[in-house]
Parts: sequence; C-alpha cells; structure tokens
Amino acid sequence: MFDHSPDSTFSGHPKLMFYLGLFIGISSVTTLVLALMVGWLVSGKGILSLNAGTNNQAAAEVQAADPVDDTAPPTQPVAAVDPARDHIKGAANAKVTLIEYSDFECPYCTKHRSTLDQAVAEFPNDVQLVYRHFPLSFHANAQKAAEASECAAKQGKFWEMHDQIFASAEAGTMSVDKWKELARGFGLDGAKFDACLDSSETADRVAQDLDEGSYAGVGGTPATFVNGQLVEGAVPYETFKAMIQAELQ
Repeated sequence: MFDHSPDSTFSGHPKLMFYLGLFIGISSVTTLVLALMVGWLVSGKGILSLNAGTNNQAAAEVQAADPVDDTAPPTQPVAAVDPARDHIKGAANAKVTLIEYSDFECPYCTKHRSTLDQAVAEFPNDVQLVYRHFPLSFHANAQKAAEASECAAKQGKFWEMHDQIFASAEAGTMSVDKWKELARGFGLDGAKFDACLDSSETADRVAQDLDEGSYAGVGGTPATFVNGQLVEGAVPYETFKAMIQAELQ
C-alpha cells in the first residue's frame, strides 16, 4: 500500500529535497526582482531615466546658448484703413468696412470674391471693401501675383489686374509672363511694369500687409474683418449679410 501522508513523499530522498529547496529559493528571488522592476517602471523611472540628469543639463546648456522664442506675437487690432495706401471699393463713407486679407492663388479666395462683391453691390451706400495681401508661402505664384497687382496700382489699374489675376488662377495660367501680357492689355506702360515686377519693387508693400495681417490674428486665407471682427474662411454670403445688417442697426 502507498503512503500518501505529507512527510512520506520525500523523506527518503534528501538529494531531491535539496534541489527542490534550491528551486524554491531561486524562484523567490526572481519574483522579488521582477516585483521591484515593475514598481520602478510604474513610478516613471525607467532605464532611460538613468541619464535624465545628464540630458536635462545638456538641454539647459543648449537653451542658454541659443534660446528659442516660441511665443506668438500679441494680437493687435487690424490696421486702420489708409486711403493713400489701401485699395478700396465701395462707399467712401461707409458704415461697414470689410478688410479682406487674400492670396491670389488660394482657391477659396477665388470663391470668396463673389461673396464680397455681392455685399458691396447690395449695400452700395453702406459697405466698402478693402483688399490686402496675404500670400501663403506654399503657393508658388502668390507672391509675384501680389507684386504684379501693386505694380499695376502704380499706374492706376489695381482692380483691373486684381480681377484678371483671379481669372488666371481659375484658368490655371498664372505666371510672370501672364502678368506682363495683361499689363499691356490694360494700356499700361509695359516697360515700367516689367521693371517694377522684375525688380520686386513692390515686395515691401506686400510684406507690410502680410505682417499687419499676422499681428491682427490672420492665420490663413481668406480672412475678412467686418468692422474689426475677424471672419475666417470663405463663409456663405448670408453670414456676411447678417453681420452687415447688425452693424447698420
């Protein structure tokens, strides 16, 4: 008969008992080590944290040597309309001023034109439209298009060039050569226009609008200020109409 009592199984095998004890001891130590490592990781002190002090010191030294100013400039009110500089369409003494920051190559700006023209047409005595430049860096033709419109403005043809540049954007024919062709079609002095455009004579004028728009909170195009209140994007005409009517009350 077999004896199944607790003491009978290993009592005659001392070597077996030795190995069993050794196994239990190793298992206990391993479990303890694993528990400590898990606690260490949970506390946020992984292996990578061993070098944290060194890395933090190096980062501090880099910052001290070459500080990075990631603070956005404070938002300022949109620049006041200046008849001597700005391009204005509509009533001279309008109660509502729409200041548009736009990019000639922006497809949403192309669609937005009809919305603003409709506002001027529907409120001829109460609304004026001011066009300002905000060429986006990823639009290859936007900067020179803006400069071309300002070169045309020097000869009194801003709005004519404005309309034709947008038409060229829709047709996919934007280029410096196209602006020069258009200038001659308006009866401008071609040589003066070419010299103006080729020398980037009006680049500073465009940059002034861009800087002022950025400080006023413009982050993309189109952006339109309705009596100083910023409206971002090409929103439906009814939105502008409601805002205009509210300003007229």
